[in-house]
Amino acid sequence: MEIVSSVAFAEVRETYLHNHPVETTHEANTNRDGEENLRRADDLLGCWSRVRLSRAEVLDVMLPWHLSEGGRLELVPRSGLTVGQAADRIRSGGAEWAEANPVCAAKLDLLRRSPLTPVYLSTLPVPHSDYADLLLGSGLVHLDGLHRMLAWEVARRLPRAARLEAFVAGDVRARVEAEAGRTP
Repeated sequence: MEIVSSVAFAEVRETYLHNHPVETTHEANTNRDGEENLRRADDLLGCWSRVRLSRAEVLDVMLPWHLSEGGRLELVPRSGLTVGQAADRIRSGGAEWAEANPVCAAKLDLLRRSPLTPVYLSTLPVPHSDYADLLLGSGLVHLDGLHRMLAWEVARRLPRAARLEAFVAGDVRARVEAEAGRTP
């Protein structure tokens, strides 16, 4: 993870709302949920950083429970999955998964060609029922960008080097320093 700068919550929220307006009318618009997660993360952790992530770091992001936009096949169980694990589920599910989850599949199809816009993450799960049973791994935790990260990975568009911009709630400097201390 490459730390670019510390940022104020106002800038995080402004960037989010610019790219993801809550009033956009489309099926299963979850932008309001994303904005609420940003507020929860700010209340819980109180500091934000702009970072750049590599593909490996994105694949390690922990996703909360996701029922595939009301589909018939759960994409992410309550215990969570990493982006990499969820992308494998989508790939292995193929047409059957897409047919059982038409709204989620349509979002993924649309987003696979979309620009690589910032994703929103945190160092801890936010207080919400979708995150209540999340088992933490070594990666960051999703706040917003589940469909984008999955679509970009399935389409093999995630950059190998640390180039995907993310806003992260929590102390990322301590995380980067700890990871550097573990490196021989």
